[in-house]
Amino acid sequence: MQNTVKEPQKLAKEDFREELLNDYKIAVTSRECSLLGRREVLTGKAKFGIFGDGKELPQLAWARSFENGDFRSGYYRDQTFMMAIGELTIEQFFAGLYANTDINDEPMSAGRQMGGHFATHSLNEDGSWKRLIDQKNSSADISPTAGQMPRLLGLAQASKIYRHNDLINDDNGFSNKGNEVAWGTIGNASTSEGHFWETFNAAGVLQVPMVISVWDDDYGISVHAKHQTTKESISKIQAGFQRDEEDEGFEIMMVKGWDYVSLVETYEKASKISREEHVPVMIHVEELTQPQGHSTSGSHERYKNEERLEWEREYDCNVQFRKWLIENEFATEEELSELEKSIKKEVREGKKAAWNAYLNPILAERDEAVELINEVANISENGVFIQPLASKLKDEKELFRRDFLEAVRKTLRLTLKEQHDSITKLNNWYINNQKQNQIKYSSMLHSESDTAAINIEAVAPVYDDTSEEVDARLVMRDNFDALFAAHPEVMVFGEDAGKIGDVNQGLEGMQDKYGELRVADTGIREATILGQGIGLAMRGLRPIAEIQYLDYLLYCLQLMSDDLATIQYRTAGKQKAPVIIRTRGHRLEGIWHSGSQMGGIINLVRGIHVLVPRNMTQAAGFYNTLLASDEPALIVECLNGYRLKEKLPSNLGEFRTAIGKIETLKEGKDITLVSYGSTLRLVDQAATELERAGIDVEIIDVQSLLPFDLTHEIVESVKKTNRLLVIDEDVPGGASAYILQQIVDIQNAWPHLDSKPQCLTAQPHRPAYGTDGDYFSKPSVDDIFDKVYDIMNEVNPSKYPKHS
Repeated sequence: MQNTVKEPQKLAKEDFREELLNDYKIAVTSRECSLLGRREVLTGKAKFGIFGDGKELPQLAWARSFENGDFRSGYYRDQTFMMAIGELTIEQFFAGLYANTDINDEPMSAGRQMGGHFATHSLNEDGSWKRLIDQKNSSADISPTAGQMPRLLGLAQASKIYRHNDLINDDNGFSNKGNEVAWGTIGNASTSEGHFWETFNAAGVLQVPMVISVWDDDYGISVHAKHQTTKESISKIQAGFQRDEEDEGFEIMMVKGWDYVSLVETYEKASKISREEHVPVMIHVEELTQPQGHSTSGSHERYKNEERLEWEREYDCNVQFRKWLIENEFATEEELSELEKSIKKEVREGKKAAWNAYLNPILAERDEAVELINEVANISENGVFIQPLASKLKDEKELFRRDFLEAVRKTLRLTLKEQHDSITKLNNWYINNQKQNQIKYSSMLHSESDTAAINIEAVAPVYDDTSEEVDARLVMRDNFDALFAAHPEVMVFGEDAGKIGDVNQGLEGMQDKYGELRVADTGIREATILGQGIGLAMRGLRPIAEIQYLDYLLYCLQLMSDDLATIQYRTAGKQKAPVIIRTRGHRLEGIWHSGSQMGGIINLVRGIHVLVPRNMTQAAGFYNTLLASDEPALIVECLNGYRLKEKLPSNLGEFRTAIGKIETLKEGKDITLVSYGSTLRLVDQAATELERAGIDVEIIDVQSLLPFDLTHEIVESVKKTNRLLVIDEDVPGGASAYILQQIVDIQNAWPHLDSKPQCLTAQPHRPAYGTDGDYFSKPSVDDIFDKVYDIMNEVNPSKYPKHS
């Protein structure tokens, strides 16, 4: 069913009849899938449905201009396009609707996303890159409205980097000298979101090959455009972005969504301008319809009047396309009717095949469970209660895995006091089945390749007699210098990262040495800084996206959580974006730069490594490790550490800090103190005071919060000291609570504790401005001393007396 026109030319009857009829077949097939898909949801076979009906024609025109190497960053209405480029079959459409967990049947996400979320495979089975230049590419969709936009910016910018970075080999598999376009799609209502505006402005500044299609059907769910957009038209209010002879900007085009000829011509023009000139384009596709309403959770008859509904019936793009084909003698009424009839049959058969492919493995597992439950029922004293469970399961024609697992677990509960081979057999079957099926839903949160970050071995910094002590920022700067020299695909960008070499001079002189393409300033727009990183990384580059301060991370946290953190997971390991997010924080004074959001961050970004080095050498080692790996990470540098003195290693760019490993900074026998980042300097000072009081503490630097102490070394310390205090500048219940849970629960430290494990945190607010604000808001050296002393006083009041 793939559109076969490789180089679209001006339409002519004699040349295009077959292609036009193929386009109509795709349009009708897509529409029938939408109609039948809605019924499958309403009958309960599928959970939720959101479809592309009403958007078929512009997507067919778009597909004609979409070339190998191009990328899509779209949303959940683009099924016709995916069919037209040959990346979505009828069976795969329904497999997605049914949430089939077999990646071969449901290649978009292996059932991890609802239907309508599309992706192609960028990776081979071993996690290595495919040659993306040889295939048509779709970055994996996400549901959050406009969330696909920032990533689009990076996908487009990659072409600009590949075109102008002469150090990158032309035969790189990712780009043909930058001649690719990144195509984005968005609904008209979603253009109200900030991510759209930020991306639009940034694309105009950067001048990247991006084409944004706005599918405009006048509504956002039930809300009319007059409540969404000034002047009720996104193209009218974006007119100021239109490029002219004096200023760069966008090319802005408008086209009716039911006019096939104009659509094809518009998309050909947009492709040519963007591909050749690297100019961003917006195509405002007006007068589209949505025949089934927004989704299966509502009906558009509730908010559209009869006049509007009648207009939609007449100007449905498929109806208009059919009419045009007949009027221009490309086909007869009889030909199209016969074609439509055969398509309906094909879609029904495809739906049936997809349902069987989904259901049959479940039924096979069900049959195994029923047989084993029956065996147990025959020998158990509770057989009268167990037998009906098997009988009910056997009679079910359609069911979920949950249904038979619930019956198995209930059977095992009913036989807890019994011993028999059949019970053991059922229990073993349950354990194996649970393990196998859990993988279907829980694998690939992180890379499972040989170059996963946790597989990269540590390499120690090398020092010699000539190693000098320098401002720590120079360790960072010189290490970046070594990385840029060795890896032409590495680049860094952010607010003040370019000309002045970042606010703390960790990139001093790097732009002069490596150019604005690789060391770049950006506007104040954190969401699209991250989006650039995601898109660039998805196309084989190694971006470092700098967010100036940890607090500013909140502006892009939604994208970190919903997009970057889930890429490996939601594609079942078929896409990756190894972007490094660079920021700085810890121990700052004042509400807005206090660096106190760690608990929120680590609980929202599972799928991204979160690294918290205490000094610049550790931090530089993390950059070196990550560039040898294929995973994304956040590195939080210590803002108050750039001017402290550190020795300059001689193996810059080569030493590596292990991810998921702790470091014991001081050994002791009385209590284990666990912390990270700048707070460790306070812990170290407190340890000196405590030693004078006769208390010997062990100090552990966790180094990385995600992952956390993979080899469970902290529990070994607790076994020795039998006491534990976690010290953190985050609010109560934040990162310290997470650390405590990891040690006590995951590492099973509780049997070795002779005292209550405790946390010392900041107050439940951000610090007030000034030194005293910090002293009364976050743990100080005095607070650490007093907390440890209190614990030891409880152990031995006579040895560690307190003032009454």
